This record gives sequence, C-alpha cells and structure tokens, in this order.
Amino acid sequence: MFNSELKKGSAELLVLSLLEARPRHGYEIGKLIEQKSEKRIQFRIGSLYPILCRLEHRGLIAGRWVERAGERRRRFYRLTAEGRRALAAQRSAWQEFVSTINQLVSSEYA
Repeated sequence: MFNSELKKGSAELLVLSLLEARPRHGYEIGKLIEQKSEKRIQFRIGSLYPILCRLEHRGLIAGRWVERAGERRRRFYRLTAEGRRALAAQRSAWQEFVSTINQLVSSEYA
C-alpha cells in the first residue's frame, strides 16, 4: 500500500524493533510486520532475508539455528548490544524525521 521507497527506508528499523522484545525467525518477523500494520506493509520473505543477513553482517543482530522435534529447522535472530544502540539511534532519527515532515505538511504551513 505504501510507496516501496518508504518501505525500503524503514525496513531495518522495523526488523530491529521487532527483535527488541525477543528472538524471532524471519517468517515470524514478516508476519508481525504485516499484522501490526494491518496489512499496509508487507515484505515478501525473499526480500526480508537479505535485510536480516545485512544486519547480521553489521553485527546488529545474531542468528542461530534452532531445531525442534517435528518442526523444520529455523534461524532465530536476536539483537546484539550494538543492535540495541543502533535501534535507539534509528528510533530517534525516525521520530525527528516524522515530526519535521508533519510540520511541513500540516495545513498551517501550506
């Protein structure tokens, strides 16, 4: 529903935010984004995994394989200490950005 460029610019923030509470696997992250946004934001699972790999490569998240009886093997990701710092910085920048955009598009400035 939203412009794909907006989605690309917020993808890392969304993923880091959902990992803040607890470790999750990629499919769960994608479904949570869809659910919490009331289906306004959706990621194809194939586009979500490169984001997870990039975050892991940068040391912001750490993944580990988990095998459970009767289920297929899944890679669960968790925030690292560096990831928590990055999340705080990205949240702050996002809030400032949204506030600035809201000021600019409000009717009192038009």
